[in-house]
Amino acid sequence: MRFVFVLLCCLAGAAHAEPVSPKPHKAYLTLIIDDLGQNLPRDRRVLALPGPVTTAIMPDTPHATEFAREAHRAGKIVILHMPMDPATGPYAWHPELPIEELQKRLDAAFKMVPYTAGINNHMGSRMTAQPVAMAWLMGELQRRHKFFVDSRTSAQTVAAQQAQKIDLASVSRDVFLDDERTEAAISTQLQTAISLAHKQGSAVMIGHPYPQTLAVLERELPKLKAQGIEWIDIKQMISVRSNRATAAHGTNGIYR
Repeated sequence: MRFVFVLLCCLAGAAHAEPVSPKPHKAYLTLIIDDLGQNLPRDRRVLALPGPVTTAIMPDTPHATEFAREAHRAGKIVILHMPMDPATGPYAWHPELPIEELQKRLDAAFKMVPYTAGINNHMGSRMTAQPVAMAWLMGELQRRHKFFVDSRTSAQTVAAQQAQKIDLASVSRDVFLDDERTEAAISTQLQTAISLAHKQGSAVMIGHPYPQTLAVLERELPKLKAQGIEWIDIKQMISVRSNRATAAHGTNGIYR
């Protein structure tokens, strides 16, 4: 009888126990800093950020090659920040240029920025809307074993779509941190990225080496773990997303 009584007590306790909450899904964040190579003291603050920041270096800057080497030595992933129309300069891509000229400019840009694992577009609202050029670029990146990050500077971009068609390793930007260069606005954008990561599982941020941006990042990035965020590098983010579009970028995982 004593065994039956104990068993009944245990069952009664189990009936009133709090339900076990499911474990929260992972929330991943990755950070790219664009426009690097112009100012070494400023850009070195990016290397000192406490985590796997991706350094996007412009080929037409005075310290492009030197800073790419420094970033590589510091263990940071280096990508080519490729100028695209409406950007100007000797490396910039424009819709009216033939493929041969686009290749020449891409080759020259890669020579200026060593150790690159991939590229993302600098500006490019006109250029990334060109299906033929973007299809050629993705094939060329696949040949070179490099990934692509669509900065999504325009809703008309077809870059990520073309990458997905050939299963090129790629990912798209979710949040620009510093379109408004105030610490308050940048902090708000960072919190937007954190909320988005919790909602959809991941978020890709792009910022610039502005003093306001760096001040916010230096202050807030060490707090990510306490907010349930895992800060990962861009290669890990590509793996996490498995070349699938988020709801903001497409439907059923397919880029628009």
